[in-house]
This record gives sequence, structure tokens and C-alpha cells, in this order.
Amino acid sequence: MRNINNDLTLKRNYLSKYRFLISEYEQVKRGEHPRFRFAKEFYAAHDTDPRAFLKYYNRFKQSGNEQDLLPAKRGPRYNTRRPSVEDEKQVLELRSRGCNKFEIASQLKQKANNFMPSPSGGYNILRRYDKNRLEKADKEVKRKIIKERMGQLGHIDCHHLSKSVIRGQNTKLYMLCVLDDYSRLAWAQVMTDITALTTMFTAMHCMQALKREFGIQFEEIIADNGPEFGTSTSLQKQNHPFERMLMETGIKRRYMKPYRPQTNGKVERFWRTLKEDLIEETDFDSLEELEDELLKYLVYYNWERPHQGINGKKPIDMIHFNIKN
Repeated sequence: MRNINNDLTLKRNYLSKYRFLISEYEQVKRGEHPRFRFAKEFYAAHDTDPRAFLKYYNRFKQSGNEQDLLPAKRGPRYNTRRPSVEDEKQVLELRSRGCNKFEIASQLKQKANNFMPSPSGGYNILRRYDKNRLEKADKEVKRKIIKERMGQLGHIDCHHLSKSVIRGQNTKLYMLCVLDDYSRLAWAQVMTDITALTTMFTAMHCMQALKREFGIQFEEIIADNGPEFGTSTSLQKQNHPFERMLMETGIKRRYMKPYRPQTNGKVERFWRTLKEDLIEETDFDSLEELEDELLKYLVYYNWERPHQGINGKKPIDMIHFNIKN
């Protein structure tokens, strides 16, 4: 029986076909083909799938090697794409701290090592070890380990108020809140506009109030990507008022992933509580009355109101808890 294992006829025919197709395709793209004006006419005439052709064509153009025109083995090679045992241990160690798949991917990327899995890649490792679901105890560990002290991370956000919040007026008003992640201590202030400069000064006043009343000095601040706070894609961060203020005060700026408001969920929950307790079904005679009632509410919220997120403690109690630890 003839041995055809070393027969290269199929390979030669495949390369010959692609050399012809590439020559024809490039003539079409240059507008020099005598028959075809559009690429779709070229694909139809040669009964070629555009996606398959362009995959091999682009691969060949990037490398310049005709071997890339040949079909490659599909699927991962054994022991080349699966992470090593040491890499998997990094993922499991972060999981033991209560990190989710997005936080695991972000923290491993910050370490700048060779192992930088995607969120889905980290999730596959967790599922392999049956660690893809966090128990209640694991969530509590995360709160204790990752947020170990006051000032470690602050949340900041702006909130639009209803135009009817001031009786007889139809003007836009806003609120800005700065909240400490560890203790849930918060400070808010009313704004008459939401420009970057006003936001910067209001945020500075709120942070100064938290430092004056509770001794909180923030190390990091997380905010959404609205223009009042600047964005991670800004080429001139030093010219943005809020970004510049953080630089001058030595506070690191953290950015939220687009369309993930839960990243800033603690301050979002503050807005919901404030709306239910103070603003909903209420109007005020003047801006001064609103500001006065807001100040009274902040005293109640920080000194008297139990908070479910910190096991029923009042935010002021976390100061003493922080000192003991």
C-alpha cells in the first residue's frame, strides 16, 4: 500500500489556491480588477466565505509567512493554555479574600507578572476548584481584609434632585456625597450646578468635613467616569479640576468600569436611603432649609442610624472598632 503521509500535493494545492485568491483580492481592493468592482462579487464568484478568507489573509499579511495560509490545529495544545499550579494558587488566594472574578483579574494585572487572566479565565479556575460561589462567611472576610481601616477607600458621586424639591421654584439642584468604604461615614452637600470646578470644591469641602469630624484621610477615591470627575482616557488629567485636586492632596484616583454602577454601590445605596428618609414626598421652602435639613440628617445618619452593611453598627461605632483593630 502506498504511504501518503509525506505527500505534499494537498498542501501545494492549498497554497496555490490562496496565492491566486490573494492576487485577485488585492486587485479588487486597488480597483484594478477587470471583472469585479466590489469584494462581495469576488467572494461570490469564487464561492469563498469572507470570514474564513480574511482570517487567513490577515494572518499571512502580518507574518509574511505562507505557512500561515494553511489550516492550523484547532483548540488549545495540551499544557500550553492551562495555567500552572502556582498561577492557580494566586487566583485561589485572592478568592479566599472574597474577591470576585473582576477584582481577581484587576489585581493580577496590577502585579505586572506573566499571568494576567481575563475575568472568565479566573472564573474557570474557580469553578475547577468549586470556588465559584462565595459563601456568606467569605463575603464577611472580604470586608474585613480588603477594607481594613478608615480612609483606605472613599466613594464619591453626584445625584440629581427633582426640580420641585424647592417649593415654587423650577431650578436644577444636585447633591454630592463622599462616603468612607470601611465605616460608611458620609458627608453630602447641595450644589447648584454640576460643572467640574464646582464639583471639585464641593468634594474638597466634604472630605475636609470627614477629616475634621472623624479624622478620615483618604488614600484612594473611586468615582464614575462622568465629565465632572474626569475619565481614565483623559490626556490632560492635570488640567481637570477634580483630578488635579486629588493629585495635589496625594489621593489616588480609581476609575469604574463602564456600565458597572455596582462598583460604586455603597454611595448609590446612600442616595436611596437619603431619598427614602428625607427627600421623597417632601419639598422645602428654600435652598437654605434644604441645606439645614441635610445637615441634620447627616448627624442622624452618622451618629444614630444602624447600618445593615456593618452588622447593625452605627457608622460612628466603626471609629472605635477601627482603633481597637
